[in-house]
Amino acid sequence: MKTDTKTMYASMPPWRLFFTVALPGMISMFAMSVYSIIEGIFIGQRLGEAAFAAVNIAFPIIMINFSLSDLVGVGASVPISIALGRKDEKTANNFFSCSVLMIFLTAFIMGCVMFFAAEPLAYLMGADDALAQTAARYIRTYALCSPLSAIFFAMDNYLRISGYVRMSMCINLFCNAATLVLLTVFLLVCEMDVVGSALACCIAMCICSVIAMVPFLRGKALLHFVRPHLSFAMIRQIIACGSPAFLSNIAGRVTSILMNISLMTLGVRFLGEGGGTTAVAAYSVLMYSGEMCQPLLYGMGDSLSPALGYNRGAGSHARVTAIARCGYIGAAAVSFAAAAVLFFFAHPIAALFVDAGDAALLQLSSEALRLFSVTYLLRWFPIITQSFLSAIEKPVHATILSTSIAMVFPVLMLALLWRLGLTGIWLNMAGTTALAAVLGVFLLRHVIRSDRRAQDAADKSTE
Repeated sequence: MKTDTKTMYASMPPWRLFFTVALPGMISMFAMSVYSIIEGIFIGQRLGEAAFAAVNIAFPIIMINFSLSDLVGVGASVPISIALGRKDEKTANNFFSCSVLMIFLTAFIMGCVMFFAAEPLAYLMGADDALAQTAARYIRTYALCSPLSAIFFAMDNYLRISGYVRMSMCINLFCNAATLVLLTVFLLVCEMDVVGSALACCIAMCICSVIAMVPFLRGKALLHFVRPHLSFAMIRQIIACGSPAFLSNIAGRVTSILMNISLMTLGVRFLGEGGGTTAVAAYSVLMYSGEMCQPLLYGMGDSLSPALGYNRGAGSHARVTAIARCGYIGAAAVSFAAAAVLFFFAHPIAALFVDAGDAALLQLSSEALRLFSVTYLLRWFPIITQSFLSAIEKPVHATILSTSIAMVFPVLMLALLWRLGLTGIWLNMAGTTALAAVLGVFLLRHVIRSDRRAQDAADKSTE
């Protein structure tokens, strides 16, 4: 199940490399998000609109916790890949060992905060009295499992770097299957509420975290554990390289809070009493539907990042360009297909998450989904650009793009489209993506020109 990393990244033809790493990466990322989709279907169909809205209220807090792990995992992956490209395995292993230690510590601290402050956090997310208690119990369940479940996301990066591309995919597929089985048992057999849903996801992730660590504990992987030598410079480098993904996630959670507050306000204004819960539930349908498409794009970008970093470290600039080109073309094809599916199959997709008896919510969700589908006509470009900038150690550029996508542009569009009411909320992401594509072009051109000037200067100095 292991591929020779050095041969694959250094000499495999770009399109063959793309299909070798991108397809398993897309499947892995999609499988990681499928548990969220399945959870949404179970909650929406089994527990109803109020529980569906409560989970959407709580989810930003859950994702902030996982974002800290992603910060370290992604941040360490970039210097690890570059160090391996330079044949510096000692540095790569130290980064790996220190990053795993950092993830456990941050996850433990975040778990404590989430458990003891769950209810105030639920109110902060925009919950009213009817939703706060349910959201708090959901948060506390994730908090109890935080130290082990959080490492799951980072180990996926380390497996791919070490050449275990198929193993990474299989672990994610197993996690998805285990979550489905546990959801069925807890929600249908044991008749538990949202606690059962959270517990099913956490147990599956904890099991897969242990499985993912086996190759590293046995010393069979390209990366292996060593006695960690942590330094401030290392922490700063990890944070710098991981900050684009982290700030994107954090900014996205802040945006989610603003969206939930806006939905509660606009829902009552346009739908009447109780309309806030209905509006939040409809927005949840959009978010869960996005989980069917967006992970494919992120999976593609993340899968190509180690190859880009490796060749950047090896000085193979032409190969970096060729690999990036494959990523853009592949992402565009996937994104266009996603837009078509969301538009033409809006009603069947919405029906997955909404009980057939709730005709008003189903109609509102279907209309919202058709407007939301426009997002994917351009969504591919900023996502791949962000991954590319992170992989070649341009964290400032990547951070500007990621935070703009996650918070700056959504908040701007929220203000600009406020007069459109709920329609403005449904169109928010489409407007955000259009602005992000323009910014991505500007940043990409700036990086390319800077690299050319640096190369010209280096060529002159050698003459």
